Amino acid sequence: MEVLLTPEEMSEADQRTIRGGTPGIELMDEAGRAVADTCARMMDHVAQVLVLAGPGNNGGDGFVAARILKKRGYPVRLLLLGEASRLKGDAATARDDAANAGVPIERLNLAKLPERLKEARLVVDALFGAGLDRPLEGDAAQVVHLVNERRAKTIAVDLPSGVSGGSGAVLGEAIRATRTVTFFRRKPGHLLFPGRELCGGVSVADIGISADVLEEIRPRTFVNDRELWRPHWNPPTVTGHKYDRGHALIVSGPAVRTGAARLAAVAALRAGAGLSTVAASPSAASVHAAHLTAVMLKAYKDEEQFAAILADRRLNSVVIGPAAGVGEETRRRVAMCLDGERAVVLDADALTSFAEEPEALFASIRNKTSGGVVMTPHDGEFARLFPDIAAQASMSKPDRAREAARLSGAVIVLKGADTVIASADGRAAITENASPWLATAGSGDVLAGIVCAMMAQGLPVFEAACAGVWIHGQAAKKAGPGLISEDLLPVLKDVIAELAEDRA
Repeated sequence: MEVLLTPEEMSEADQRTIRGGTPGIELMDEAGRAVADTCARMMDHVAQVLVLAGPGNNGGDGFVAARILKKRGYPVRLLLLGEASRLKGDAATARDDAANAGVPIERLNLAKLPERLKEARLVVDALFGAGLDRPLEGDAAQVVHLVNERRAKTIAVDLPSGVSGGSGAVLGEAIRATRTVTFFRRKPGHLLFPGRELCGGVSVADIGISADVLEEIRPRTFVNDRELWRPHWNPPTVTGHKYDRGHALIVSGPAVRTGAARLAAVAALRAGAGLSTVAASPSAASVHAAHLTAVMLKAYKDEEQFAAILADRRLNSVVIGPAAGVGEETRRRVAMCLDGERAVVLDADALTSFAEEPEALFASIRNKTSGGVVMTPHDGEFARLFPDIAAQASMSKPDRAREAARLSGAVIVLKGADTVIASADGRAAITENASPWLATAGSGDVLAGIVCAMMAQGLPVFEAACAGVWIHGQAAKKAGPGLISEDLLPVLKDVIAELAEDRA
């Protein structure tokens, strides 16, 4: 699985490597070499390279890149933001080495910068890296503005200057890079928006840090890739039975709002649940009956009959919320679903129904003795359930989701272009395979059904949520542009087939 390192964790990896006997200047040399190699792949020998260096180690990487490019015969110029006397340690050494190699080094002059940018075919942004923790302002912000205005090809060192490595947020102003070269491991800011969009293509360079340091650092943020959850997922066996794959139950809304439940129910079946059943009122059941085939149907008139459906222990995973209606009736149904050993997915109206009393929902979740709970809010629903957390603008999306998971006791799927899945134990995964075409009505209902299917098959709750989000994204890629939610259902078969083949 691919781990992501926060700026603090990356700094620790650097320091552990240095304490282990590798000089910091060697790490800087390897980083600068990776940047120079990327420059060489993007331009020819007659093109002018302009390196913009900051006062820290990110600037040191820029000095090394400039030195190597100069030795390779590229025309290169370096502009230093601030006084050379501010350079310390390895960055100062890198500056001296670049000067000795004949790199023209000037103090960055805002008045002359437009002319320098006009001369350059490629700009190296080595101003500020992933550790930036305050908004760019003054001269630094103006430099970023002028670089973006020029629209030259730009390589960012580690992260585009102005992008937070931990949150992906823009701190005042931020470089819009053509490509980003980072080191050892990607950072959350490479995957979280708006940082992801500003990075361009991202490559990761090996600079001599051993992967063994990850065992000591124990990072808790991951890319939501297959390797994160696939060891927990297994295709059917030759001697298996449909009940081995679990039985998903989807609670329907009223007769005029039945489509959402059907999307979730068919998705659960397509995603591998052995059986899938819709529970509905008599009027809604008559509508469902005209549409459902492989998905089964159970009608109930009142809470007593609904409780009787839930009493079937074979129904081991439930979705409630899609088009269920907002209000007291849904709150009671949610409480009944949470009272038992089954796994539960709470989506849409099941979340909004508790906007005025979220603690009652959280208490019911925390009181569950077995069976995991997944909540799948988008930003609006998240803000209604967790207003204090949502109000903390400086908190990263993974940290907001982690805190919500800790507070509620559920695994949180905080949806969006960079969907984050977080558990109360501190793990968080960031998704990068989502298609923009998933922003369509009913897409979330399909996701809820897939997550339900993963839990029905016995995946641990965090891994089930991660699997559901990833499979949802892959299905969207296969469905292609212009998809509507119904298009996701048939292509789920192809995604599951590929997983089964890989697992075999």
